Amino acid sequence: MAAAGPAARRNTASGFSVSEEAAPRSASSTGGLRSIGGIDALIALQGVQVVEDPIERRKRAVKRGRLALDALDELKIGLLGGAFSAATLSNLRSAAAQLKLSSGDPDLDAVLAEIELRVEVEIAKMAQR
Repeated sequence: MAAAGPAARRNTASGFSVSEEAAPRSASSTGGLRSIGGIDALIALQGVQVVEDPIERRKRAVKRGRLALDALDELKIGLLGGAFSAATLSNLRSAAAQLKLSSGDPDLDAVLAEIELRVEVEIAKMAQR
């Protein structure tokens, strides 16, 4: 049987205790100041231009191109198998949006632009269905 009331609360050196005299603190006491500092830090970080490694930028662009080609393959397989899904169209739209980012390499950007054009054509054809 559990005891109720003040006798049930014991203060121990290593345990948790609740003081009955403690009143709830207002949420606006110090939390507001901390969040303002956090927001200022985020805004400051957004203003910082990160110098990006050209090799990493190229790798990410190649990855985006491969993802777009995979989405086109998924569309082809779905259409041939008669199992076209809305998720495939969503993947194509996402891939097209990612292809708009520049890689910094004019030749790679030209290839990505051709992939993007093909993806946009397939999206337009699917929208007519």
